[in-house]
Amino acid sequence: MPAPRPPASAATAKADKELLLKGVTCALIGLVILLAPYVARSGSVRELMAQATVVGWFALVLGLAFGVQYGVRRARAARKAQ
Repeated sequence: MPAPRPPASAATAKADKELLLKGVTCALIGLVILLAPYVARSGSVRELMAQATVVGWFALVLGLAFGVQYGVRRARAARKAQ
């Protein structure tokens, strides 16, 4: 006998939570990469992190985009529930 499938709302809620987690993680990684040159004590680490600013901005923007997508999904779900 096959296992019962969870309701669609539970699967959607799980996907939304994962999207939020990805957004927060990417944004934090981006912030760490962008702030690292100002915090690093070693000159070589400072140079290395300064060269990775494009990656930091990309991660930050990607994280914010995931956050916006999460907000849009939540707004649609709230509008549907009414």
